[in-house]
Amino acid sequence: MNALPVADVVPATLPMDSAERLSTLVDLHYERLYRLARRLASGADEARDLVQETFLKAARSVASVPLDANAAEAWLVRVLVNIRRDQWRKAEVRSRHDETVRRSGTFAADQEAALVARATVWRALDTLTPRRRAIVVMRELEELPIASIASLLGISAITVRWHLSVGRRELARFLESHGERQ
Repeated sequence: MNALPVADVVPATLPMDSAERLSTLVDLHYERLYRLARRLASGADEARDLVQETFLKAARSVASVPLDANAAEAWLVRVLVNIRRDQWRKAEVRSRHDETVRRSGTFAADQEAALVARATVWRALDTLTPRRRAIVVMRELEELPIASIASLLGISAITVRWHLSVGRRELARFLESHGERQ
C-alpha cells in the first residue's frame, strides 16, 4: 500500500463498524501514544497499561472519536493524559490517606498512653486521704492558689502547704512503684 497511513487510503466518509474503526485507530496511533505514555509512566508495563486504557475508552465510545486522523490523535492524547492525571490524583489521595492512617495510629497510641497515665494518676490520688486528695486536686489540677484552698477548706495556708507537700511525696512513691511494672 505504498506505506501510506490507513486514514489516507480509506476515506473518512466510508462507513466502518466499531471494530474496524478501533483497529484503524490502534494501527495509526499506538506508537505515538506509547511514546507519550512511556514519558508519563515510570515503566514500560505501566505505559502499555496506560495506552490500553486509552484504547479501551475509545472502544467504549468510538462514535466520540473524531473521523479526521489528526483530530483523532489529539482526542486520544487528551484521553491518555486525563487517565494519567486521574492516576496521579488517586495516588496522591491514597498517599494522604495512608499518612492520615499512619498519624492516627500514632495518635491512637498517644491517646492510649494518655488514658493509661490518667488512670494511674487517679489510682494514685485514691490512695491519699480525702483532705489531702482535695488539696492536691485543687492545687495541681484546678490550679487554685493556696490562700483560696485554705479559705474553701477552712484551714490555714500552712496546713494546705503541708498536706500538699506530703501528698506530692505519696503520689511520687505510688507512681514510681507502679510505673516500673507498666
